[in-house]
Amino acid sequence: MGRFIEIVEVAPRDGLQNEKVILGPDIRAEFVRRLEAAGARRIEAVSFVHPKYVPQMAGAEEVMAALPYEAGRSRIGLALNGKGYDRALGTAVDEVNVSLSVSEGFGVKNQGLTPDQQIQMLSEIVAGRANAEGSGEGVPSLSATLSCVWGCPFDGEISVDQVTDMVGRVAEMGLKEIALADTIGVADPWSVTQKVEAARKVANDAKLRLHFHDTRNTGLANAYAGIEAGIDILDASVGGIGGCPFAPGATGNLATEDLVYALHRGGFETGYNLDALIETAQWIGLHLDHAVPGALSRAGKWLA
Repeated sequence: MGRFIEIVEVAPRDGLQNEKVILGPDIRAEFVRRLEAAGARRIEAVSFVHPKYVPQMAGAEEVMAALPYEAGRSRIGLALNGKGYDRALGTAVDEVNVSLSVSEGFGVKNQGLTPDQQIQMLSEIVAGRANAEGSGEGVPSLSATLSCVWGCPFDGEISVDQVTDMVGRVAEMGLKEIALADTIGVADPWSVTQKVEAARKVANDAKLRLHFHDTRNTGLANAYAGIEAGIDILDASVGGIGGCPFAPGATGNLATEDLVYALHRGGFETGYNLDALIETAQWIGLHLDHAVPGALSRAGKWLA
């Protein structure tokens, strides 16, 4: 057995939110089921955002209602604020991922909150969750994603100090996992190593997860740098679909099948079936009315 790399599949949320075609809850639930059949064990299934701003994510409750509980699977719901978190609690999500921004420009544009205000928002969610646990209520696990770690479309470069400040403040709240996201796809392998090493020093016991976009064709190289730096959890989106509607030019996630291919060739374990991933990538492309950008979906794998 090689070293195991956990890949969190994000296509049903981050993958679909920037698409022109709006898929109904039934198709999105089927998408989740196909990805889980291909090996996904943690999957970003829905986003609890207002459909006025992200119509592609409307009907999150219906998607989750169509996905009965299965042991060993974690369906994640994204929340941008307390209202989104409360909506998530009304569903069967196994995990809530709260999105925060390292940069002020993106935070205000995306959530209407500065980084300090977002930290306050998260602290209120953490406190409410602790109260619910204390009363014996079952509550989903909680994680956080920090966006624009490697660059902001409004503020430009993001410093190491900005990243470590946010990571440290989130870690102090006791979260067990913090994701660092290259929201606009501007990272390079060397800056990945630098910021991962800096973040680890202030993350306490929290695991670090990495989320890369392949906007400028550096996604796989950045994933390699993260793994070499000791990261064991990466996000990816089947077919390479996705982007952020609030970040100009933020196109394309790292394709799950491309990442799995590279890892399997390198002797790593992922738990994914590459043939099923490629088939699923092509299936969602048919529903989106365009070919997906992932390389393996076009070229196929090499050898059996």
